[in-house]
Amino acid sequence: MKNLMLVIFALFTLTTAVHAEEQTLANYLVNFDYDTRVAMKAENKELIDLLVKGKAHLIDIRFKEEYEAWHMGIAKNIPLNELPNRLDELDKNKIIVTACPHNDRAIIAMTFLKTKGYETMYLKDGLTGLAEYLRGDVAYDFIQQLPGEAD
Repeated sequence: MKNLMLVIFALFTLTTAVHAEEQTLANYLVNFDYDTRVAMKAENKELIDLLVKGKAHLIDIRFKEEYEAWHMGIAKNIPLNELPNRLDELDKNKIIVTACPHNDRAIIAMTFLKTKGYETMYLKDGLTGLAEYLRGDVAYDFIQQLPGEAD
């Protein structure tokens, strides 16, 4: 609970400038309900469907060194600490799905992007869960269906 409070405080301090399409963290939290809780989580199959249809981008928000050690070719790496300065690399017309191995940073990134006006979710099972899901025929079928190369 203490870590969650620190995350919320950090996000609040990140959201000082608000544009028309953006919202404050306080507004996001006040309007947070069960539907929002469900909508913020992307299941592996849902992510795959969105990527195949060209409706989403998967953003790996781990540090550069983690990404270089291992990564998925379907994700773009924008480390969490670089995200505020790299928003111009994200397409507001697509769902941005944030991911890391265990969701801590992915949830922070998703919440930050929400306050900046992006339609966003985080990958519920994390990158390790996605790696487990994308095996054998599932991986083959997915790659065959992709409209183009990942960013």
